[in-house]
Amino acid sequence: MPIKKKISVKVNGKVFQRNAKVRQNLADFLREELDLTGTHIGCEHGACGACTILFDGQSVRSCLMFAVQADGAEITTVEGLSQGNQLHPLQESFWECHALQCGYCTPGFLLTLVPFLRNRPDPSEEEIRKAISGNLCRCTGYQNIVMAVLKFIQKNKGKWETGTSEQP
Repeated sequence: MPIKKKISVKVNGKVFQRNAKVRQNLADFLREELDLTGTHIGCEHGACGACTILFDGQSVRSCLMFAVQADGAEITTVEGLSQGNQLHPLQESFWECHALQCGYCTPGFLLTLVPFLRNRPDPSEEEIRKAISGNLCRCTGYQNIVMAVLKFIQKNKGKWETGTSEQP
């Protein structure tokens, strides 16, 4: 029987206390223990970005962390971006620009871009492409993803401040 450790994590604003297997990765913990299936597992090596979440406000690959390492952390998954039925403005821009096809990689792109845009509210197209270069998509060709980010920037200019805890 695997060894377990009780952990406490705040995920999408709600505190959870669960027993985590000491060798269970964080992506599997989120999916299996908390039923947050928006965190996708693509490569299990940190190369594709599908499992990207916000960990204490920073983008991290949840397949590369053990769940027990998240004890006491604040996590945001793609489910935590929207406010009820209201999509996050970046999600809306993805939808409006058809920046997804199968959608498997989309949560990782979104959670890569949220802190990037918080820290860099008016990036160039080149900077956007560099920011998403660690996320793989096999369907879209990236052009519509970049267009969605540019649309988001245009629609939300001046609505949030750099470095605040507010979502971009």
